[in-house]
Amino acid sequence: MDRPDSAMKEQRFSESLTNAIKGVGHTWRTERNFRIHSAAVVLVLIIAVTAKLQPLEWAMLFFAITLVLVCELVNTAIENAVDLFMQDFHPLAQVAKDVAAGAVLVASVNAVIVGLFIFRRFIWQVLTKLM
Repeated sequence: MDRPDSAMKEQRFSESLTNAIKGVGHTWRTERNFRIHSAAVVLVLIIAVTAKLQPLEWAMLFFAITLVLVCELVNTAIENAVDLFMQDFHPLAQVAKDVAAGAVLVASVNAVIVGLFIFRRFIWQVLTKLM
């Protein structure tokens, strides 16, 4: 190893970043729900720009979005790890998968509630124009 420690750290960081991007890409390619959530993110961001959100509303929205996507990524990791080690059905393996999916559900419900709170003015304006 002829490289100084700082060069090794930089390479390790870039490799870590590359691996993380590969993980997100794998999840995008293999997990339908991640693609559905990603499409919902694009739609919500378009609505958010139209609704002219306040900075705090943007922060809440990004936190809710990020939480759902992170839960999807962790769910995928848990499902793959369980599948790697379990050849046959085991009730605890199923519990691990169900709990990970439950985390995605809880984060998604939270995101819907946050979205309703943030977009209530916008929703009301659209409904009153339709009536």
